[in-house]
Amino acid sequence: MVTETTADEQTGFAFVLDLGCTPLANRILRRDELQQPAPVFPLRLVFCRACGLLQITETVPPETLFRQYAYFSSFSETRLQSCRVLAERLVRQRGLGADSLVIEAGSNDGYLLKHFAQRDIPVLGIDPARNVVDAAIAHDVPTLAEFFSAELATRLVSQGKSADVIFANNVLAHVPDLNGFVQGIERILKPGGMASVEFPYVVDMIEWLEFDTIYHEHLCYFSLTVAERIFRRYGLAVTDVERLLIHGGSLRLTVQRVDTAQRSDSVQKMLDEEQALRVDRPDFFQGFDDRVVRLKQRLTTLLSGLKGQGKRLAAYGAAAKGTTLLNYCGIGREVIDYVVDRNPHKQGHFLPGTRLPIESPDRLLADRPDYVLLLTWNFADEILEQQAEFRAGGGKFILPVPEPKCV
Repeated sequence: MVTETTADEQTGFAFVLDLGCTPLANRILRRDELQQPAPVFPLRLVFCRACGLLQITETVPPETLFRQYAYFSSFSETRLQSCRVLAERLVRQRGLGADSLVIEAGSNDGYLLKHFAQRDIPVLGIDPARNVVDAAIAHDVPTLAEFFSAELATRLVSQGKSADVIFANNVLAHVPDLNGFVQGIERILKPGGMASVEFPYVVDMIEWLEFDTIYHEHLCYFSLTVAERIFRRYGLAVTDVERLLIHGGSLRLTVQRVDTAQRSDSVQKMLDEEQALRVDRPDFFQGFDDRVVRLKQRLTTLLSGLKGQGKRLAAYGAAAKGTTLLNYCGIGREVIDYVVDRNPHKQGHFLPGTRLPIESPDRLLADRPDYVLLLTWNFADEILEQQAEFRAGGGKFILPVPEPKCV
């Protein structure tokens, strides 16, 4: 906890949280890399007094983070079902058809666009990760292996590719040139077009102690208040907002050009709620660091106590948030034997930092550990249902946030 004036405060930033130096959360290791030193970077969270944006202090080059990417969106049934429902709704509401174009920036493996392509609606994915782009193309989702930007938007429009709908799901936090990205959205929209933008909600992150959603890929953490200011800067307006449970609490914004925008009551209602919470003031974030430290102490005490009783522990989910949690809490092979994950692209590899081996979830039934630390707690209901047989045999899961508990 900071008790004196810091350099951050002198330069217009208020300290919020320091998670130390950590490895890149999605840089899964191959076996031949285990003896090599892995790069680590400071992971500090600060609040900008000028613009109200919560952000980390270190920007790792996007080429380092995203050209090869371990996260594939299609391995979550919860996410796929949500995308299916959203696609059906927008096809109906927007009258999308063969003359339309749906674009997604940060389209990953085509997990969302395929629901439009299956209805013969033209789509275009844009994603910098070449490996996931290959997967998208293999599923008949045309995709560019590029970073979305104002310049790319201009080029696509010159080629006749303007969007009736553009998605930016869980990508806004990842871009170092936030202004250029939002400007690109404005440029590529057709008159009357809309953008659908999702991001983890900073209010939920703070209230539910979701510190493990902080990692180097997530440069910024948004409230509606701050997001609307950024869109307004480029002639865009938030016309609707929905709260989602996914990723520990997210917002889905509908964004249109200001000259065609009609704001729903839900937008003003949430803006009023955020004003009451003072989300654009540093006092909203005060004490977050102390609460995270106490959570770390409770979790490590629980796990070491179980280990001291002779219990065997594994973990579920080789996700980025798991890398943050394990490395910050100092939980490694002395406590956890291995981690399992449904993504075959991760199996046979190792988590960064802790170097825990990643195996198939089938290992849980074969090995029968006593407890499994659920690192992908944001998909808890889905995973607990998938692991019904393991749980029926006496296996227990530990949910780490916002309060460690066994289920």
